Amino acid sequence: MRVDLYRRPEAEGRVSYLAVPEGRKIPEEVINTDWQSSGTSVELADHARRWEQFGIERPETQIAEKGYAITSLAEQPQA
Repeated sequence: MRVDLYRRPEAEGRVSYLAVPEGRKIPEEVINTDWQSSGTSVELADHARRWEQFGIERPETQIAEKGYAITSLAEQPQA
């Protein structure tokens, strides 16, 4: 799966990632947050249970349900 990645700083030196299918706009419900581009056309495993490096659980399910996948609060990686 090819996605465009965005990131934003969080508390305690952590970051959150937002993955949107390649070429799609950031959905309206997250557009008011300070997301910065982190990569375009990034190839990630289609059927992975988790995108470890981004702290994203069930990415395929999240994208199917919401149109994007986002880092879990409990899984935010260090910046």
